[in-house]
Amino acid sequence: MEEKSSSSSGVQRERLPTFDEVLYRKTRPPVDLFNFYLFLQREGAEDVLDFWLDVQQHENLCRAYFKDVRKSGRTVREDWPQYWEYARRRGSVYGTIVGVSSSSGGKRSTMSTSEGVPAGGTGDPEKALLTSSGGHSRPATPATPAYDQAEPRSSTPFSIGRRSFSRRHSRAPTIIPRDAAINRLDLIASAHRIFARYLMPSSDKEIYLPPSLRIHEFILSPDHLPNPSSPNYEVESNALAQVPDMFHAQKEYVFKAMEQDAFPRFLRAKAFGNLTPVSALVRLCVGLVALWAGLAAAFSLIFLDIKPKAKRFFLFVPFTIAALCLISHQYELDPILVYINQSETTPFRTMSIREPYVKKLLTGRALWVTFLVILMSVALTMIFWAVPGHRL
Repeated sequence: MEEKSSSSSGVQRERLPTFDEVLYRKTRPPVDLFNFYLFLQREGAEDVLDFWLDVQQHENLCRAYFKDVRKSGRTVREDWPQYWEYARRRGSVYGTIVGVSSSSGGKRSTMSTSEGVPAGGTGDPEKALLTSSGGHSRPATPATPAYDQAEPRSSTPFSIGRRSFSRRHSRAPTIIPRDAAINRLDLIASAHRIFARYLMPSSDKEIYLPPSLRIHEFILSPDHLPNPSSPNYEVESNALAQVPDMFHAQKEYVFKAMEQDAFPRFLRAKAFGNLTPVSALVRLCVGLVALWAGLAAAFSLIFLDIKPKAKRFFLFVPFTIAALCLISHQYELDPILVYINQSETTPFRTMSIREPYVKKLLTGRALWVTFLVILMSVALTMIFWAVPGHRL
């Protein structure tokens, strides 16, 4: 994952970004893809986003393969008749690039084949992790091999991550190097890697899928194409024809799960606050200690009847620290960080707020928090100043 968002829309939004805009890197910190990845990482659910990104890369690789075929002067129907027939009957996420009408099947692409250029301006979409600006649609018929019909173990893709108490090392999906024309073995290797990493039972990064979407086995070898002399050639050829669209239904399910579950919580955390849970907890502890110190000093000044009475105005210092920390914890927002245009990414590490609408929201909430801090500090200071001294 790159920390730097690669692209942003030239139009300034007067609203919060959509999930599509975050995934396709059209937003800026703190509501960009990098921060969303860190948010999922704190919940132990980053494998879900890794899976979506890897499948997106797999589809980009397949799209590049079909374009290479067309550049060679051949049609997909001539080069790969099994896949063309499969796409004609079932539909394809690659649209007209394979010579299949979008109305011939029930499956639609999440990305227009004529818009496979990333916002950064490069003309090789297969080199980008995320290249689409289009919306997501749900395929009517999943194009996958045999499925595992075991009972579901959890209700969302995030449940496995939340149950895990051990912190696993995660990395962003790698970009497959391209120093030659892409062949079908590259497609098989890409699909096998995704299956082994995310869908194989007990794999390190296994994600939850409902029974109807679980892929039970991957019968193709990443080392060679189906052998025509093999007795299983027909079965393997049919399985190979499903490779380009193999994970599309699972990708759509994961997209919907992230959009409905994690993304709203991410927006609440980043568009209306600027603290991580650990940082907010530290502020709570500091605030309680400062409040205890302020109250202890206040009662000491009262019951020792310290003169002059104006010395009690120094109570404003611990009360202000206490109010700032406690209210910052309550709102998960530090107004001082907002005023210097910073938002936390990980505990006590910050980055600049660059999304204009989010900055506007955070500034408004920072002003409200500042008002509450001043009100609480002044109220406590004046109360203890007004109490008459009485030496015990």
